[in-house]
Amino acid sequence: MKNSQIVIDSLPEDKLSQDHFRQINVPLPDVESGQVLIKTAAISIVAGARAGLQGSANYTTGPAVGKVMGGAGVGEVVSSNDEKFPEGVWVLGATGWQSYSALSTDSLTRIPSDRDPIDYLGPLGANGMAAYFGLLKVGRALRGDTVMVSAAAGSVGHFVGQMAKIAGCRVVGVCGNDLKCARLTDELGFDIAVNYKNHSFRKDLKCATPEGVDLYFDNTGGPILTSALFRMNVGGRIACCGVVSQYDTSSPNAGPKGIPGLLVNKRINMQGFLFFDYSNEYEPAREEISRWLNSGDLNSVNDEFRGLESAPEAFVNLLSGGNFGNRIVRLP
Repeated sequence: MKNSQIVIDSLPEDKLSQDHFRQINVPLPDVESGQVLIKTAAISIVAGARAGLQGSANYTTGPAVGKVMGGAGVGEVVSSNDEKFPEGVWVLGATGWQSYSALSTDSLTRIPSDRDPIDYLGPLGANGMAAYFGLLKVGRALRGDTVMVSAAAGSVGHFVGQMAKIAGCRVVGVCGNDLKCARLTDELGFDIAVNYKNHSFRKDLKCATPEGVDLYFDNTGGPILTSALFRMNVGGRIACCGVVSQYDTSSPNAGPKGIPGLLVNKRINMQGFLFFDYSNEYEPAREEISRWLNSGDLNSVNDEFRGLESAPEAFVNLLSGGNFGNRIVRLP
């Protein structure tokens, strides 16, 4: 039996392409003491992994040619050297883009038998944790706030908007095409959504936020952040989760206008965060998010590709804005 892997074939200097990856087959990894062998069922494709390929994400190991592309996955334990993780249990872990991985059990999250493992690549995994803690802990969303979300149709953004509605906020989504805007309002309950690619974007955003913005959840940086700054209310909060506009390019935009002037004049609190800053609070968060899923107040949208070989295409397409919701690759 062989282990199929997608490895980094070359490091991108500008835009990422499928040619930066190649698929290989290697022997199954050995399972050492305290480890389990996991057969991967699905992997999560996230924009932040592009920052890892740049070497600009200091929370990831450095990129290297010939290395398995990193990423979170869910799968079944098929061989175990830890009695706490017997064969047959399902786990979430840093599987990378491969069909089998040997991982230490202290790095794994055991998935309850009554939950769909795929939820741990969405609302109960990194995407949901980033949305939950960024909105409620960093952004301190309050009932009655106007909340603006960029990349609102993305893996994190589509949760942020729904969670803000649960918190009693008015929600304004920003995304890159009119069909996505319609889905945000019609399917996910956003109050309004605007297309940042329209020439009238600044006017549209002003019309969508007649009383300004109290909380901006930033997934993009760049010109959208600039536009948000000029709509912020006095005492507003900005939760900086990602900078997708800066990832897939060798010439990122200059920093947004209005910093620090608008931050000072409007007394705006602008804070970056990583979701694992709150790792000791994951379980209470998952319990609350599970209740929202069970009640139907929160919907998780999965945007799926099939087969490990499709992962590079899924990643490149994601960076061009091709996804709606969680981008997932299912393995056979």
